[in-house]
Amino acid sequence: MRKVLIANRGEIARRIIRTCKAQGVATVAVYSEADRNLPFVREADEAVHIGPPPVPHSYLNVEAIIAAAKETGADAVHPGYGLLSENAAFARRCRDEGLVFIGPSPEVIAQMGDKLTARRVMREAGVPVVPGCEEPVNTPDEAARVAAEIGYPVMLKASAGGGGIGMQICRDEAELRQAFQSARGRAKAYFGSDAMYVEAYVDSPRHIEVQIAGDAHGTVIHLLERECSIQRRHQKVLEESPSPFLDELARQRLCEAAVTAARAVGYTGVGTVEFIMDGNKNFYFLEMNTRLQVEHPVTEEMTGLDLVALQLEIARGNALPVAQGDVKALRHAIELRVYAEDPVTFLPSPGTITYYRPPQMDGVRVDDGVETGTQVTPFYDPMIAKVIASGTTREEAIQRAREAMRQFEVTGIKTNIPFLLEVLGDEAFRRGVYTTLFVEERKEKTT
Repeated sequence: MRKVLIANRGEIARRIIRTCKAQGVATVAVYSEADRNLPFVREADEAVHIGPPPVPHSYLNVEAIIAAAKETGADAVHPGYGLLSENAAFARRCRDEGLVFIGPSPEVIAQMGDKLTARRVMREAGVPVVPGCEEPVNTPDEAARVAAEIGYPVMLKASAGGGGIGMQICRDEAELRQAFQSARGRAKAYFGSDAMYVEAYVDSPRHIEVQIAGDAHGTVIHLLERECSIQRRHQKVLEESPSPFLDELARQRLCEAAVTAARAVGYTGVGTVEFIMDGNKNFYFLEMNTRLQVEHPVTEEMTGLDLVALQLEIARGNALPVAQGDVKALRHAIELRVYAEDPVTFLPSPGTITYYRPPQMDGVRVDDGVETGTQVTPFYDPMIAKVIASGTTREEAIQRAREAMRQFEVTGIKTNIPFLLEVLGDEAFRRGVYTTLFVEERKEKTT
């Protein structure tokens, strides 16, 4: 592997470039017209313009990306997260063109990309799955019949979806019927498929995921868990590891289930198995993300491992350079996602960043994709940076995270930094007793 084309943008492109440079691997950035002046473009060894700002014409333009790889002589493609990272057709096209796709096989991506198929595979493997549909529901009547069997509340989900966009809680039949057509329309628009399914809603849920890695020689390990329950609109804003909710027995059971899930599909690469857990520590499979996660730095700072380096080793066909017994929680880590958005309404706040100064502290890492003068456009996700604070204890990590947020200076746009400071100072968060309802419950208190 001599040259890697990064089929992504912003902070994750910079993150991949960093590890490639450390290994002496050349990099190629692809960029839209809107991103021409972003740091990742000049930090790569080469950069290729692939189209106008809308993602269908640039970052989702498979032909343009393949052409850029051929033009520059790249022999591998790293998809990052989002965009084409879980697109089985893109992974297959890379393989057909003789390019190493840094991720699992197209077959595994396709299998795990369909949530109903993934549920069936996990159930057959003995991994606990939330009670729900076996087949897609195509009408409100079908959805209502399934919901009546399960019992309300239920979660209406897009089979091809993820990231919270294709999910809606329905507390009774009227709410389910009202939500069905609009949820189906969103699923079609965002994911290209309007297949929906219904599953039970887990009470007082915690969203906990397990990082896994598998090589082509049949070895699969876990890299412990991440707690991801601080969410707004079903999308994560703060992650930490280890989870303050798990005891050692629950952690062992959860991580073993994740390894079982990965082995069941012959997983090769770095990925994540997501679970929902109730207040009694019963857990259920949610989905498998066949890519690098936004929150992967939490695991890196906790374990001292470089997950992008692991991806490169696996893609080269080498054995995993780390054994299960070597994986330890060396520190406590917390990641805060800094968004260009209103801290109260969570609506995006595009505009020009007139001043940008991220925190510079011991025990604090910043992965960002912007700088002073950057134009935050409405074309892409509004996340501008990730701040990862770590410490020898959870309390130390929280204190560093709070100080980092106080030091973070951004002007010209609104950010969610005030909201993140509220979370870090909240008593329930400090005690580690929060659920995915954390943001919703606090908004209700203030209205």
